[in-house]
Amino acid sequence: MKKSDCRKFLPVVMICCCWPVLMQARQPESAAKEALPNILWLTSEDNSPLLGCYGDAMATTPNLDRLAGEGFLYTHAYANAPVCAPSRNTIITGVYACAAGNDGMRSYYPKSDMVRLLPEYLRERGYYCTNNSKQDYNIADVKKDLWNESSNTAHYKNRRPGQPFFAVFNTLISHESCLHKPDSGRPKHDPDKVKLPPYQPDTRAIRTDWARYYDYIEKMDAWVGEKLQELEAAGLAENTIVIYYGDHGGVLPRSKRYVYETGTRIPFIIRIPEQFKKLYPAATAGSKVNRLVSLVDLVPTLLSICNIPVPSYLQGHAFLGKQKSPDPQYAYMFRGRMDERIDMSRAVRDHRYRYIRNYMPYRIYAQHIDYLWKAAAMRSWEEEYWQGRCNEVQSRFFRAKPVEELYDTEKDPWEVRNLADDPAFKNVLLRMRTENTRWMKEIKDAGFIPEGMIKAITKGMTVYDYMRSGAQPMDQLIAVSDLAGFATIKDIPGLSKYLSDPDMLLRYWAANGLLQLGEKARGALPALKRSLTDASPDVAITVAETLYRLGDKKASEPVLLVALNNPDIMVQVHALNAIDNSCVRNGQVRKAVTALAGEPAAKKNEYISNITKWILNKP
Repeated sequence: MKKSDCRKFLPVVMICCCWPVLMQARQPESAAKEALPNILWLTSEDNSPLLGCYGDAMATTPNLDRLAGEGFLYTHAYANAPVCAPSRNTIITGVYACAAGNDGMRSYYPKSDMVRLLPEYLRERGYYCTNNSKQDYNIADVKKDLWNESSNTAHYKNRRPGQPFFAVFNTLISHESCLHKPDSGRPKHDPDKVKLPPYQPDTRAIRTDWARYYDYIEKMDAWVGEKLQELEAAGLAENTIVIYYGDHGGVLPRSKRYVYETGTRIPFIIRIPEQFKKLYPAATAGSKVNRLVSLVDLVPTLLSICNIPVPSYLQGHAFLGKQKSPDPQYAYMFRGRMDERIDMSRAVRDHRYRYIRNYMPYRIYAQHIDYLWKAAAMRSWEEEYWQGRCNEVQSRFFRAKPVEELYDTEKDPWEVRNLADDPAFKNVLLRMRTENTRWMKEIKDAGFIPEGMIKAITKGMTVYDYMRSGAQPMDQLIAVSDLAGFATIKDIPGLSKYLSDPDMLLRYWAANGLLQLGEKARGALPALKRSLTDASPDVAITVAETLYRLGDKKASEPVLLVALNNPDIMVQVHALNAIDNSCVRNGQVRKAVTALAGEPAAKKNEYISNITKWILNKP
């Protein structure tokens, strides 16, 4: 055979040799011929859209304003969780953290093999993936080789020549902790010009923290400018998609950790080079995009951009690329355990209204969280409340929650007028309530499982797999939680009956319903006393708290004392929450809390340490 003939067959040989690689990447042959964009992902922590490009006149953000002018600003972008670890779990998996048992702050439960992490897909496609440097994915045993590089020196410049990159840079400049630093003089931004939300009292400490935070937003913007300049200097701006967003809202009190606009609405800007114009979400760069997007959408969107088939298990939807989905009507948020405080809320947002369902309304909004109280603004607000200087709107934060909240965010952007009981909004309330239920069933929300029950219920399975095994019917679980949430005296027989159900989760939620009824639950006393010996510590703790509030301290205190000695840390946390919220102060309980605070295990677990310290030292 002539050399010229060999050359004719060379492309065929190369295709045959490379076919296994193409198959591993799961790409159609045509996709491999398309140019792949680089992706630069810039993440700032804990900030709402306090940017000039979002209309905030107080903000000094020239770099992000310029990026928005060159790209696309999303007006309705949301974090699905209002705190970092559950939010980052949702981002990296494309699955709501509450659907996999990862909605508790830093819970570190195992991940299902079904669920893959974003870098795995991109590396198979040939991308060089770097993370600089925060992970905090809220799952156990993250693979050490998940990224090509993951450190504070990780950088796309270390890739092979011509290799496409996916590079994440994360900044802590705007993190909540910036306000924990000692106040070093007057902020650059004028505290007297801050427009305070109506739910916060007007104090010097609160004004100063707001102004200081704007200073840090300005520093964060400068950091973004440095990253963009570095990209430009490397000659990579023309083939790199830049995505900037905040990992959730924040950071002043009643923002981070709460499923309001201030806790979940985020800045979100994408700049797409001219050569990838087919990805534009609007006709021209510099446009605003009103589509509802949330961080659960990032994995499917990046897969769509890179022409990787979007797996059906993903719970987000692509908003760019060939696999772009129709514009959604709703975005969804969740709140689980926040550090040492147990709670559960869900939220649904359309373009105008926000619906919130509180599943533990007997807990006040402002449960004491050690980390949150490090901020001077939070301490100042609490002091104003206890001194009687807060008005009705400002006082709500320190009181029990309603079961449902509904806000017209166009007319009430600070969400202080709850429309849930307004007859004029009954249809909106029912629509949003129905959508919340539909969504929770669809994703198989595992937030109904208290963390102390996880091992007993799942029996070695991951929470994600358990919820899809059919072992826990969602319809019945949600029905009982609804019965508990909307319970009246007439529901006591039904709740009492569920206290003896074979399913410990149904028993748990029935007990929650009686706890919520408070003094009205006296008709359930016989059933409650029988349930003090429930095999589930979480059921027994909830029953004990209910009885304690009903005045039966003698029967309830031994149950709480036993729970404090449970080997499961989250059972201990639950018991300590019950003790604190019931104002249990007798010598025996205090002695047990003191002993727990001094145990070596408590010193290793910050949540036990924080809540025992609070109980022992609170006024």
